[in-house]
Amino acid sequence: MTAVLATAALMLTAGCSSGDGGEPAGATSASSRGTSPGSSPSGQKQDDIPPAKGSVKVVRTVTEDLKSPWGLAPLPDGGLLVSSRDEGTITRVDEKTGKKTELGEVPGVAPAGEGGLMGLALSPTYASDHMIYAYFTTASDNRIARMLYEEQKPPGEQLGAPDTVFKGIPKGVIHNGGRIAFGPDKMLYAGTGETGDRGLAQDKKSLGGKILRMTPDGEPAPGNPFGDSVVYSYGHRNVQGLAWDDKQRLWASEFGQDTWDELNVIGPGDNDGWPDAEGKSDGGKFKNPVAQWHTDEASPSGIAYAEGSIWMAGLRGTRLWRIPLDGTKASAAPQSFLKGEYGRLRTVVSAGGNKLWLVTSETDGRGSPGKGDDRILELEVT
Repeated sequence: MTAVLATAALMLTAGCSSGDGGEPAGATSASSRGTSPGSSPSGQKQDDIPPAKGSVKVVRTVTEDLKSPWGLAPLPDGGLLVSSRDEGTITRVDEKTGKKTELGEVPGVAPAGEGGLMGLALSPTYASDHMIYAYFTTASDNRIARMLYEEQKPPGEQLGAPDTVFKGIPKGVIHNGGRIAFGPDKMLYAGTGETGDRGLAQDKKSLGGKILRMTPDGEPAPGNPFGDSVVYSYGHRNVQGLAWDDKQRLWASEFGQDTWDELNVIGPGDNDGWPDAEGKSDGGKFKNPVAQWHTDEASPSGIAYAEGSIWMAGLRGTRLWRIPLDGTKASAAPQSFLKGEYGRLRTVVSAGGNKLWLVTSETDGRGSPGKGDDRILELEVT
């Protein structure tokens, strides 16, 4: 463990990629924020892919002054649940007024480096059980727990005791993954990181550097590719974006190290290549990404699907990427919006129709927070 932590610390100081991929502190400054026209990622053959057409409009700021927001879960009856990575709390935001109500603090969260309270997801039977799932770092591991949301209790006391669903995911100073989501199959998916220990990504017996698929109770999901294992795909460096398109295909964003960040379409048993491949590779041994970006253009965390495109939040890239889809390929060159206008962008979630919720990430220790940071924005996309 000491060797792993030492390696992780060395990678941090070396600036091995960006955002939650190991970016040095202070890589973004509030003074650099400004408008920019859409652009396309390096590495795309622009003569082969026509430029994308579309627009993004910031409809309004939903709320401000959030501390290290990470996960976002819209409630079916209105309201947004947001996690604070560093404070270990879950807060409900009234999406109409912006009012914030703290549900409570999740016991056992041990925030440090890129770890803490991260992804949130609602139970697929939330209407009857009112269960919130959370992915978080403890003193010994990363794990997933579920908690009863007891809205009738006083603010600060509305979270029931955590029921650990799954534990033992490796933790590190960097690369803790953290995104969770229930798929159309009602199974729970989790993106994990390799903690800076590269070898974990190709080790199918390790939970690090994987996308995991499990039942709501934390058991290996039926149909998983490696027998009695929760591992669904492997060869990942640090997965923090999970979303499904209108054909129920799974998409994932991934932090690169020095060269290529990725957007991948994920199938059972896929090997995405890390650490043997970063970005596209030859030979057919690894699954190639659908799109790739230099790490200073993206450093992708959350993704969402809306209006025929994947929308991808960029941390170091300080912009929102649109990747139009045609099946499992990009139908046009990716296009960026909001470059530098709101700083680092952490999470993007569908708000239904052509609307998105977008969460900024300037207070995570790597940004330069200004007045009002961090915030949730409502976007209209076409």
